Formats: sequence, C-alpha cells, structure tokens
Amino acid sequence: MRKTFLLLTAICLLACNSPEDKKRTTPQNQTTRVQAEIPTIDLTEANRLAQLPLSCIQTEYPNKLNQTIVSDADLQSPHALHPAFYGCFDWHSAVHGHWSLVSLLKQFPELEVADRAKVMLLENISKANIDAEVSYFSGKHNKNYERTYGWAWLLKLAEELHTWDDPIARELKDNLQPLTDLIVNKYIDFLPKLNYPIRVGEHPNTAFGLSFAYDYAKTVGHDALKALIENRAKNFYGKDSNCPLSWEPSGFDFLSPCFEEAALMKRILPKDGFKAWLDDFLPELKDKDFNIETGKVSDRTDGKLVHLDGVNFSRAWSLNTIAQDLPEYAHLNNVANQHINYSLPSIVDDSYEGGHWLGSFALYALNSVERD
Repeated sequence: MRKTFLLLTAICLLACNSPEDKKRTTPQNQTTRVQAEIPTIDLTEANRLAQLPLSCIQTEYPNKLNQTIVSDADLQSPHALHPAFYGCFDWHSAVHGHWSLVSLLKQFPELEVADRAKVMLLENISKANIDAEVSYFSGKHNKNYERTYGWAWLLKLAEELHTWDDPIARELKDNLQPLTDLIVNKYIDFLPKLNYPIRVGEHPNTAFGLSFAYDYAKTVGHDALKALIENRAKNFYGKDSNCPLSWEPSGFDFLSPCFEEAALMKRILPKDGFKAWLDDFLPELKDKDFNIETGKVSDRTDGKLVHLDGVNFSRAWSLNTIAQDLPEYAHLNNVANQHINYSLPSIVDDSYEGGHWLGSFALYALNSVERD
C-alpha cells in the first residue's frame, strides 16, 4: 500500500511540474499576455514634463559638484564653476534638463511655458557661459570630468539643437559649439585608450556613452567619430554571448547593462548581422512570452533607490530600439510600455531626488515609442 502511494505521489509531482505546466502558470508568462496601454505624449503631458527642467536648470542648491579640489581657488559656487550647467543637482542632469526643454519645444511649439523656456535656454547657453565651461574642462584635474555620461548627454543636446529648425536653435547651437567640439575630441582621444568596456548600470556605462555619441556623429555627419565608435563597439562587444539578464537590476541601476549593449549594437550592425549577434547575446528576447519585471522603487526620497525609475525608462528606450524594424521582436514594445507606465505617474510632484533628472529619462523613453 505504501509503495503504491509513493508511486502515485511521484507521478503527480512530475505532472504538476512539467515544463508545459510551468509555461502556463508562471506569473511571468501571465503578465506578458496583458497588453499594456501605449504611453502617449501630447501637449498636456508635455506641459507636465516641462515643469521638471524649468524648476531645476536655474536652481543652484542642493548641488553635487563631483570635482577634484586642487586649491582654495576650486572652492567656488556651482554657478561660478559652471555658469551654463549649474542647476538640477549636478552637471549632467543640468545638461539633459536643457535637452528636455529643447526636445519639448521642438515637438510642441505651443508649449504653455515656451517663452519662459526659451529665455532660460538663452540665459544659460550663452557664448560667455559656454566659454567658461570649456575653460573648466581645460583644468589639469578636470580633463576626465563627466566621462562619459555627461559627455553623452552634451552631444545629445547638441544633436537636438542641430535638428531643431528654429532661429533660437541656431543661436544656441553656435554658442554650444566650442563645448560640443571639445567633447567630440575627448571621445576621439579617450576611446582608443579604453581596453575594456565598463558594464555597470550607472553613469560610466560604456554602451550608453557610445550610443548617444554615435547618434550625434550619425546625425551631423562626423565620420571620424562614427567610425571610431563602430570599431570600438565591435571590439568591445562583438563576441559577447549569454548576457546575464537575471542579474539585473542591481539596487541602484538606472541603466540596463544588457539592454544598453544590445541597443548600441542595433545601431552599428547591419540588420542580419545584428539578429545573429542578438541570438547569441540575449536569446530569450525572441520568445514571444518574454517579460522582465519592472524595477521596484521602495523610497522615492532616496536619491539612489529612485534610480530604479530610471532603469524602467532606459530599459524601455533600449527595447524599443532593439525592436525597431524587426517584426519578430515587436513583442518587446509591450514590455517597454509596461516599464514606462509603471514609473511615469510618479516623477512629477515628487521629491527633488528624482525630479531633477527623471523627466529627461521619461521624455527620451516616450520619444522612443512607435505610434500609429
């Protein structure tokens, strides 16, 4: 009798834990069958998002300078050190706060705060202020300042100005050009020296830094920078396989190391070459039931923990980039939408810890969404 009972129990356990049964019942696969609402950006949403950079690009304190102190001469206010990009808590957030305003003005000329935004942009990105920013980078201990995260956002700002058909854009672009040229030259000088890519989920991530710089080079026709990035990306990532997506996100990530790398390679490889590379690098993405849980934020007043709202937005823009023009990966758009929808409601009227930067991430993610 006991043997019969044990045999029946074993049969039941095998049946209840079959692969097909798991596929039917796991929460991960259940969530992929829910079609997420496609996030939209209209004038109302644009006005909402514009409040974030407007409230911080000329807000000097609190501030994190991230500088190397060499002498008492370096102990100056953020505005004195960085007259163009002194707000939004740190230099790179100030830069992409300006990008946000340019992107919103370009898409929505009727923005309620358009006049105010243009005045602030002209005040900050003046010729004199940009000359001072260039001088800062020329300091002996400042040559690597904001490498490469802030560099990438500076070139994204320059790209946005380049593609904005408006008289103010031409003035701002000309004013910014000395700093733009300096950052381009810093990339060209630095990348040949970088023997190994940096694969973290925060600021130094190499794939992110290369992606935005590549967008700039391609848009403005800077062939030398474009060719260098293609060469280094293939060298860094061309033989990668089986990216450990299950390790993501780390507790403070605002970038996905796996997805950022894939989005970069999508930019530089031909379509068939990219598909073959992606099959080796992230084979699970081809599964129509692929899903990955959104980053969960436990405390949005914590400047590090709120990074996970950022990882949701950056995952979304990377997934949308990967899926673009590849019908077999179209299901990734739904995963991207889930990530945007989780974090988007929380970034306005929240604490300054997230508000000073998350608007730019949300906007870039929204801009990546393909809509009919």
